[in-house]
Amino acid sequence: MVLQTKLNVLVRQFLIGSFSALILIGCGQKKGGYIAQDEGESVVAIPDSVDFSLHIKPILSDRCFACHGPDKNAIEGGLSLHKAEDAYAAIGENKDRYAIVPGDLNKSELVNRILSEDPNLVMPPLESNLTLSTSEKELLKKWIEQGAVYKKHWAFVPPESPSIPNIDNDSWSQNEIDKFVLQKLGDQGFTPSEQASKEQLIRRAFFSIVGLPPSAEQVTDFVNNTTPNAYEQVIDSLLGTSDYAEYMAADWMDVARYADTHGYQDDFERIMWPWRDWVIHAFNKNMPYDEFVTYQLAGDMLPNASKESILATGFNRNHKITAEGGVIPEEYRIEYVEDRTNTFGTAFLGLTLECSRCHDHKYDPVSQEEHFQLFSFFNNVDEDGLMANAQVIPKPYINISKEEANGVLDFVNMTNTTKDVKVMVMQDMSKPRDAFVLNRGAYDQLGDQVHADTPEAIMPFPEDLPKNRLGLAKWLFHDDNPLTARVSVNRIWQRMFGKGLVESSYDFGNQGALPSHPKLLDYLAIKYRTEGWDMKKMIKYMAMSATFQQSSAISDEMREKDPENTYLARATRLRLGAEMIRDQALKLSGLLNPEIGGPSVKPYQPDGIWEETTGGGGGSTARYIQSEGKDLYRKSLYTFWKRTVPPPSMMTFDAASRDLCTVKRQETNTPLQALVLLNDPQLIEAARAMASKALVEDSLQGQIGYIFQNATSRRPDTAEMDVLQKFYEDALAKIESGEIIPEEYLAIGEYEPEISVSQETLTALSLTAQTIFNLDETITRG
Repeated sequence: MVLQTKLNVLVRQFLIGSFSALILIGCGQKKGGYIAQDEGESVVAIPDSVDFSLHIKPILSDRCFACHGPDKNAIEGGLSLHKAEDAYAAIGENKDRYAIVPGDLNKSELVNRILSEDPNLVMPPLESNLTLSTSEKELLKKWIEQGAVYKKHWAFVPPESPSIPNIDNDSWSQNEIDKFVLQKLGDQGFTPSEQASKEQLIRRAFFSIVGLPPSAEQVTDFVNNTTPNAYEQVIDSLLGTSDYAEYMAADWMDVARYADTHGYQDDFERIMWPWRDWVIHAFNKNMPYDEFVTYQLAGDMLPNASKESILATGFNRNHKITAEGGVIPEEYRIEYVEDRTNTFGTAFLGLTLECSRCHDHKYDPVSQEEHFQLFSFFNNVDEDGLMANAQVIPKPYINISKEEANGVLDFVNMTNTTKDVKVMVMQDMSKPRDAFVLNRGAYDQLGDQVHADTPEAIMPFPEDLPKNRLGLAKWLFHDDNPLTARVSVNRIWQRMFGKGLVESSYDFGNQGALPSHPKLLDYLAIKYRTEGWDMKKMIKYMAMSATFQQSSAISDEMREKDPENTYLARATRLRLGAEMIRDQALKLSGLLNPEIGGPSVKPYQPDGIWEETTGGGGGSTARYIQSEGKDLYRKSLYTFWKRTVPPPSMMTFDAASRDLCTVKRQETNTPLQALVLLNDPQLIEAARAMASKALVEDSLQGQIGYIFQNATSRRPDTAEMDVLQKFYEDALAKIESGEIIPEEYLAIGEYEPEISVSQETLTALSLTAQTIFNLDETITRG
């Protein structure tokens, strides 16, 4: 601990004094998509033609729908503003007034109330702490003047293929994506950025597609490759790797709320990793998205269902399960069904269905009855609400034998297991369980009986489909479903560009953001669907666009006019994700164990965390037993995930907790992140291994250059080299003075280098490597 304190001071002094650019990049979530709020006396320009979806719906949703929206039980004053017939209807005791009279401001009570200075009459009411800006009031007035035309929410209207913009003198575009982006840039008076350097481009491609950095040799080969399709060759090669499949699977673990424990008090261990192996397998063979989802929703219901398709339904059993004594089993069984229902809404529809559990949705046209109709699709599993003990495998489950892992399920890695494994899956009862509206969402407050169905506002359930999970999957991928393709392709865009065309990728409803490029989103959604839901093809299409290949450099003008890069006039600088930071260090150092699949492993983490939080029930999760040997260096995808105590370093870098379905992680910037980079034994050990590799170079400059180039994908310039050499010399001086003790520093971690060099030299070079690992440029995608 004393050594690490000294080390921290040394590194921080260097970073602060010489590398002011060591900043962890993060950005808070910001809701966008409609006319900005006024600041001070500024007024936003009012468009000539006011559009309900673009300009009015967001205002009503934010300021009015809580009391005048879809929830019929929350309506105040008998006024609902979410659809035209209600908004135009007579109100008041005598039905002699109207909130909105199309074309007539004087008779529209809404106008009088938003302009009123009477605190008892003004809308929104003062106690709501909501206000309307001058511009928003003018928008509402102009909309009424122009006829107060209502439109269905954009996301509930099936996408139609837009015409591709015809841009004069367009020498920039590489595919149709660029034409849509270029048209939008032109509307704003912006121009795209120049192409990123080849070093930046290959780095961005690697991190975006496989989550790992390119080697120095791969960068050099690409830079020296002058053939016209050199970049496309890189993209194709990356999409063909198992690294791609694992990186895609890591993202899907958040969506599927995967964990290695059941959650709740004692948080006993569960075996679900064979399902994770299936996900990797599905991405490896580029399973079409519609098939990928159908297997997970209803693989057990497919004609001639295979062991593989049944295993895939583990997706729906990844929720928490309690073993806590004294609970009411039926109450928790209902929670499991709710989890499956809400996961379906978030993952595939981009809707907050949980908001309609206790009452009609206050913002979106999903009633409480429709919520429980959808709930009934997932209500027929013969499961228990309470686990008896840690040894129980919650039913239903399947058994996977060693023989099957060597045959029909050869993608399941059972090399480190000595016996068969049991995995929770879906299996419906022969007779469907009755479902009811639950008053206030309470398990024991049964209301009207309901039957399986889907929300009318999204798409009525076709009569020719079975009312079960397989029928629901077919409904999801029906050509008339307005959400599935948009939601899915938006998340692919989010993966490639840092945020979706709809920034609120978790919410396509009335409270969500409007698409920054609505025509482009619809074009991509239709392309994705009509070309067979091919995920690799869509990723390549985005990667090949000029939009993706832009430089991330930003001018002062663009920082002021478009700080969030909404219009895509440049590439966005993105900090690496939690798993990528650790995996990058392992890859650079040569420590990374490339084994695919199998049981989860336990790399370094602070001592005692599990013991301090255990529920007292014993079992394998009562205390943390660190893995040994090569298991310490598996990809972060395979790190054991205890729900009540997730891996602390990854949580510091905004990994999802896996309690619930997550399709977009938080993006924070905290001092704890810097402390992880400075203190995590995995990173210190990786720096030592990296330094050991660099010693093949004859000179100090060569060694530092080797480390720097591998970490940042470029050579250091003269000034950077001078600073790093000075740091190395300072480190040697502190070693000589006893401020840093090589034996203690080199003892951190299990790796022992096989080199003949003094401890002093290795320590100084390792500290230099650790500093380079801490650079903003190293932990940024480019």
